[in-house]
Amino acid sequence: MAGQRPRRGSGGGAGRGGAGKPARRRSAFTPPRQVRLRDDEGTRLPAADGEEPEVHREDGERLQKVLARAGFGSRRACEALISSGRVRVDGAVVHEQGVRIDPASQVVHVDGRRLQLDDAKLTVVLNKPRRVVSAMSGPEGRRDLTEFTAAYSQRLYHVGRLDYETEGLLLLTNDGELAHRLTHPSFEVDKTYVCRFDAPGGPPRGLVKALREGVELEDGPARADRARVLAQDGREAVVEVTLHEGRNRIVRRMFASQGFDLTALVRTRIGPVLLGELAPGETRELTDRELGTLMAEVGL
Repeated sequence: MAGQRPRRGSGGGAGRGGAGKPARRRSAFTPPRQVRLRDDEGTRLPAADGEEPEVHREDGERLQKVLARAGFGSRRACEALISSGRVRVDGAVVHEQGVRIDPASQVVHVDGRRLQLDDAKLTVVLNKPRRVVSAMSGPEGRRDLTEFTAAYSQRLYHVGRLDYETEGLLLLTNDGELAHRLTHPSFEVDKTYVCRFDAPGGPPRGLVKALREGVELEDGPARADRARVLAQDGREAVVEVTLHEGRNRIVRRMFASQGFDLTALVRTRIGPVLLGELAPGETRELTDRELGTLMAEVGL
């Protein structure tokens, strides 16, 4: 896909640092240094011994043509990418020109970022409004996600859930392997939430520390990877929390364990994908860069 689609509203139907060093957060769109190959259960695959696999397909399409169609510039620019060793096919670095591949069956990475070459696959971001069920059919007449997928010809499904009262970033896709890995706990994909709650006099000093160190819930301990106060005015407070767990209503329950009921909860990030300025009820297609970085993060 060459770019992103126009925004749609609901009315249209549709790195951690070393010891003693501060944690260093990777840029949202910076590809990892290397592709993390894993199997379907999240286990890292060992590096292959011996020669790299044969990637040439005699009846395939020239690699530089595939790269150009994926948005990497002219064919000459794509030839330069290949010559400099920045392109991998099925895990093997390709240096020579003229290699032909099958885009439908082979995996291509540029600078460690996976290219989605299957035009039939689509992943979009939805800013889910409050009081919408994270399902393709809503019980008791409640609003559901079909309202926001109707404009797409592909049959899309939600990746994970947000509860009825929570709004924010929800991914919709027809890529089953991507959805599986994003929801599998072994891949530990970070998710960031902005949490608003009543806090007369300001939040207690120990709240953020308790969230970081871990709190006890009825189904076991839970800990935020990061937590910080964004705002407070003596009546309300806003705290940003990042964690990789996906248990049911876990953020709300973590705050409730400390005596705070959230009055608003918004998910603003999943891995490298940001909600940004997308309005509630709007959708947009992931950019090639977002999708490639997201796929690399889960070992695709």
